[in-house]
Amino acid sequence: MGYYVEINCWNASPLLISMTDNFDPNFIDSNPENVGVTSLQSDLTIAGAATDVAISLEEKCLQLFKSLRPGQDKMGAWRGGRLAVSAVPGAGKSTGMAKAAALAIANFGLNSRRQLIVVTFTRSAAASIKAKIRKELRALSLPESGFVVHTLHGLALNIAVRHPNLSGLDLENSTLITPNKSHRLIRICVEKWIAENPRHYQILLEGTQFDGEETERMRRQSVLRTEILPELANTVIHEAKSSGLLPKDLEKISVNFADGNYEILAVAAGLYKNYQTLLRSQNFIDYDEMILGAVRVLENPIAKAIEQRQVFAVFEDEAQDSTEVQTKLLEILASNVAKPDLPPNFIRVGDPNQAINSTFTPADPCYFRRFCEACEIEGNLATMDQAGRSTQIIIDAANFVVEWVNAAKLTGKEQPFCEQYILPVANYDPQSNNNPPPAVGGLEICQPLDIYDSIKLICEHLIQLFSDEKNRGSAAILVRENKQGRFVKEVLENPAKYNLKFDLVQYGIKIDNVAERERYSQVPSEILAFLQFLDRPHSPDYLKAALKVLSDRELIPKQDYNALAIQSEQFLYPGPLDPQQSEQVKKCRYLCCNLLQAKLELPIYQLISFLALALKYNPGELATADKLIDKIVKQTSGNHSMSAVLDALIEIVSSERFEPVEIPSDDEEERENSYVRSRQVTIITMHKAKGLDWDYVFLPFLQETTIPGSLRVLPQSQFLGDFTLAEVARAQIRASLHQEITLPDVGTAWESAADLKKSEEFRLFYVAITRAKRLLWMAAEKKSPFSWNNLENLQAQNPSPVFKALQQKFQDFVVS
Repeated sequence: MGYYVEINCWNASPLLISMTDNFDPNFIDSNPENVGVTSLQSDLTIAGAATDVAISLEEKCLQLFKSLRPGQDKMGAWRGGRLAVSAVPGAGKSTGMAKAAALAIANFGLNSRRQLIVVTFTRSAAASIKAKIRKELRALSLPESGFVVHTLHGLALNIAVRHPNLSGLDLENSTLITPNKSHRLIRICVEKWIAENPRHYQILLEGTQFDGEETERMRRQSVLRTEILPELANTVIHEAKSSGLLPKDLEKISVNFADGNYEILAVAAGLYKNYQTLLRSQNFIDYDEMILGAVRVLENPIAKAIEQRQVFAVFEDEAQDSTEVQTKLLEILASNVAKPDLPPNFIRVGDPNQAINSTFTPADPCYFRRFCEACEIEGNLATMDQAGRSTQIIIDAANFVVEWVNAAKLTGKEQPFCEQYILPVANYDPQSNNNPPPAVGGLEICQPLDIYDSIKLICEHLIQLFSDEKNRGSAAILVRENKQGRFVKEVLENPAKYNLKFDLVQYGIKIDNVAERERYSQVPSEILAFLQFLDRPHSPDYLKAALKVLSDRELIPKQDYNALAIQSEQFLYPGPLDPQQSEQVKKCRYLCCNLLQAKLELPIYQLISFLALALKYNPGELATADKLIDKIVKQTSGNHSMSAVLDALIEIVSSERFEPVEIPSDDEEERENSYVRSRQVTIITMHKAKGLDWDYVFLPFLQETTIPGSLRVLPQSQFLGDFTLAEVARAQIRASLHQEITLPDVGTAWESAADLKKSEEFRLFYVAITRAKRLLWMAAEKKSPFSWNNLENLQAQNPSPVFKALQQKFQDFVVS
């Protein structure tokens, strides 16, 4: 059997060469800079027929290339080396990448031994782009191979598994965890640091001033041990590990910062060191450790050569959300093992203006910006600025936001946006999803009386839009936080309760609150928190954890639970001489005492079911609780003691191997598609909405306290000063990584963190408005809650400054 390959030599006409079994395919693999394979077909019939097939494939590749928009076409014409692609929202990043991947597979004859690696941010995005690449390969009549699609952690895990001795990860005997500030491991490393550093802990305890009063001392101890230090540990561990910093590196950096008596980075380094020690001793692995393990593998010359020989190129999507270590890992993989001096075969696609994860994850858009700047110097920067998603007026509003926010100078030294503006697609655009016509004018800006008036106006629009049964459009209400989403769903489903007259069900409009699906996974940790409290009700930590769950579930009023937890006996069983409890405190005590009474009356497994009902779980959460009981029964093997159940639950929560009961779909892409179903209004956060779009998008609650908001120091933490240790530490670490000449003190670092947050909030607003195709509706209510934990007290609120600017710019679209 033979093959026919058309070889493009840059100084000669294309040649059709017959490849027999004696032909060395490594000639092509090892010389991608000189050779492009554009036609590859099995010679199953006669030689003359094979020539026709080869030409047919060439024509198909040409047609595929012609279907690319400007910017996408540079990916399609790529012949190796570095390429940066900066794309605006709706430009078709994933579509362009899928077509470019298919062309690369055809051009370079890629196969299972020499593959294209496609890396993206989420599993659903990976499933989507994989399906798109396969579709394009089928259209080219090529095998659906020659590429693999991974999330970054999936790629790192594969490399680490193949080289366990080098990665240092014993995956067969280890447990994968995702620690947060409430995780048992974080709490243990905090307690260990306190025991090892009593003098430093005392400095933190005294704060800016302290009169020695015992009750205040106990309150501060509770805040430090359960809030401030766990938050510092969690933030710094992720930030440092994602930057490739070890605890000793953090100690060295801390010497360069003049932050007074607190020595925040020195504290952070000690917490980080304890965490790493505990991680190894208990055979735990976190996601950051996966990536570091993969990098350790690639630092070995032999292992690096083995991995690089299997990789022809790396295509990275959502590159604006990358970290330093992630960038290093992908660049090493994309390098040519035979010619390491050549630039890596590395295409990175992203949008710096959609970087919305850097204030709560280690992601830092500066690395993609630097990559774009370097590629621009080399002439390898492509800009995808034509977008067919939105109607023209929505594009105009989005571009105005970029221009106005940069000019307003509301974010200090930070420039929130790159000056990259969205253009509509050309009339001759080869793709079919051209800018749609507007609905109801395309843009509405209004200031309703209050948050209930907003919901009323949204419903009027939904009924107007979907009264036509032929309208198969989709709609979404985008909110800044899940508490707002729960409020919206409550009012939509119970309008009569709030004296509102509408019925979405009557018009066949479905309501889907995405946040409710995500709450299912919290069931084991919530049940654990309550069982620990019921087992030891006088433990301040366990009492506080239980109160926090009740607060998150909106079953008790929001307040400072440290004051209640440190005097647990007085709170639960007040005596006649104790101070009179407020109504808020009484409500908390009543609920806690009811649960303690249930513990005395119910067997342990019935107690878990009772807790699920007391927490007002929805049907999916109740099913998850039942599944949890079954798993505990199996693990305890008939031992019904509280200690056995607690041990089993701790193992379940720590290992994260428990799958909640949720939507019956194993297809990540199908799950994401469920967010944009026709004749459905999806309630979703702005963060979760990224990557999705709807015909009609509603943005309520656009107050100044929300967009851009501000960094806040909670009242219980203010004894340390007007800053938080975690945000100061993050800003100091990033300043060091960015190699700033003058490293910031505490005040400067806090100011920098505040500017970074404002910048990201403006970018989040930009992401939100660019989700809309035909209608963008925005509202800043005149009255709204100061805190969404208390909806009873509506206050006059100022609109977001960018909302006011939009009102002035688009006066014809302002609705009274």
